[in-house]
Amino acid sequence: MKQKIIDPANIITCSRMLLSVALLFSDAFSSAFYVLYLLAGFSDMIDGTVARKTGTESKFGERLDTAADMAFVAAAAFKMLPQMDIPGWIVIWAGIIAIIKILNIISAYTVHGEFVAVHSVANKVTGAMFFALPIIIRVVPLNYSSIIICLVASFAAVQEGHYIRTDHSVKKNVSENS
Repeated sequence: MKQKIIDPANIITCSRMLLSVALLFSDAFSSAFYVLYLLAGFSDMIDGTVARKTGTESKFGERLDTAADMAFVAAAAFKMLPQMDIPGWIVIWAGIIAIIKILNIISAYTVHGEFVAVHSVANKVTGAMFFALPIIIRVVPLNYSSIIICLVASFAAVQEGHYIRTDHSVKKNVSENS
């Protein structure tokens, strides 16, 4: 049986891509920016649930979700980063976390022979914290809020590497071409 490409979950995921493009035409941290940002984030929270509830989970949907996530992160970063005064120590810490994540990707491919995704609680909490960051920094300055986020992200990255090597909570992803 052939799976439908156009289903409710994929429509929600595609809306995140459109909202990401719209973010590029809004002023960073404006009311319009926050509305678009929150709608895009909400779409990310519900598309997987909709796919599971409607029985329309698919490899295409997973890949579309990953592409939409990347578009959303890129658009938000493109708008926000130039407006933020990011201390050097945060950049260095974030760089170290990125290196660990890259090593995890390489390690996962080496250990499992394919790309894998670790959907741990720590990774989900890190994602939620990053998503909340533009709202949080209005109340808690970046110098302080980033400490908590970087600590959680560091733990998540190290835990991810452990899970990859021990085959715990590893979801095989992307390797099939269908």
